[in-house]
Amino acid sequence: MEQPRIQYAQTEDDVNIAYWTLGEGEPLVHLPWAHISHLELDWLYPDYRRWYERLADRRQLIRYDGRGTGLSDREGVDSSLDNSIRDLEAVVDRLGLERFALMGLVHSGLTAVAFAARHADRVSRLVLWCSYASPSDYYDTSPKLQSLRAVAEKDWDTFLELSANLTLGWSEGEQARRFAEYMRECFTQNFARETYRGIAESDVTDLLPQLEAPTLVLHRREVAFPTVDNARALASRIPNAQLILQEGTALVPFLGDTEAVAEAINEFLGEGKEAAAIAEPAEPGTFRTVLFTDLVAHTEMMSRLGDERGRDVLREHETITRDVLKQHAGTEVKTMGDGFMASFSSVTKAVECSIALQRAFAERKSDEPLNVRVGLNAGEPIEEDGDLFGATVILASRIAAKADGGEILVADTIRGLCSGKGFLFADRGEFVAKGFEEPVRLYEVRWRD
Repeated sequence: MEQPRIQYAQTEDDVNIAYWTLGEGEPLVHLPWAHISHLELDWLYPDYRRWYERLADRRQLIRYDGRGTGLSDREGVDSSLDNSIRDLEAVVDRLGLERFALMGLVHSGLTAVAFAARHADRVSRLVLWCSYASPSDYYDTSPKLQSLRAVAEKDWDTFLELSANLTLGWSEGEQARRFAEYMRECFTQNFARETYRGIAESDVTDLLPQLEAPTLVLHRREVAFPTVDNARALASRIPNAQLILQEGTALVPFLGDTEAVAEAINEFLGEGKEAAAIAEPAEPGTFRTVLFTDLVAHTEMMSRLGDERGRDVLREHETITRDVLKQHAGTEVKTMGDGFMASFSSVTKAVECSIALQRAFAERKSDEPLNVRVGLNAGEPIEEDGDLFGATVILASRIAAKADGGEILVADTIRGLCSGKGFLFADRGEFVAKGFEEPVRLYEVRWRD
């Protein structure tokens, strides 16, 4: 996707708020991280960009910089909870959004809760990522956070370095260094001080029982703060809340198992292309074999190699994949950055292509291996505007996610249609995919034999 066009909305107190929209469909307003936000720079970071593109693939995504940050007005503003609500109101009113899903992340969870309580008729669903309701739930859980506030007052460079490592995890190294430089462009030292003071005075605990929108509380188990106990307490106080705990240490959703986060959000929102394809009856399309690929440990590789070298490796992965697809009469439906979706009119060609892909990756001469998982399913997907949708597609994606690097997993349908073709299969047992009631038997294609 191209970088979205920056636009502006004006608040009731005459502050100009920068925002963009991406994708089409039901709207999801993705709140900023409080003071860590810069719409233009976000798009230059591959992990950020992929995160936004993943969410916008199924709906209209709206992002904005709060006052005092990024491309919004910075002079003479403060970051109180009321002002953060004014910023949100300005953007959704400018876009004419009467009803929308709302996502708050960490500190902006306070804004999301307060807005949803104040405007219950406008929030269809609420997502709270690693959020908290009271400053005591956040700052009082760790001496490190308490000391960080003091560092912000005295040593700006050290504050940025510590904040980046606490946000991304101490193992991120170069990624954390770049994130610290990114934060330097997002806000000033004075605004950081004001933000900490504003957060310390914000408490939405009493508003939690008033929330009417179905709410997803999404949290990573190994995040140091807010803690898992904070997440459980948050969910227990909201009348219609669902709690999902995932593995990982990164406080930001665009690092770690990003796909698991996006999948949980998409399933909760129940909107977008996949959901519509399953829920709405439509004429079945031509019988096709659908192939998904996924480059294992892609985020870790980009962090380790850096953007330039990492992009070179990705470009090589894309070239190999497209060449092999062309050789086996495969049609590229779309690429997700670290993976592909393709379709075939022939089941045999699809399996042959999968084997050729794995052999090409295995035979590639490089000190940076490409470990790719492949999943195949066959059926009658729905075709629309050059894309494929429906249960056949979703199950193919789930099967690919089940595979390990270097593996090819296929549904029993594929194995049955390939009977007598000379392929070797190993039974991997039954698998119940998310969103499906009936189990499907999986088989591994033994391409090395």
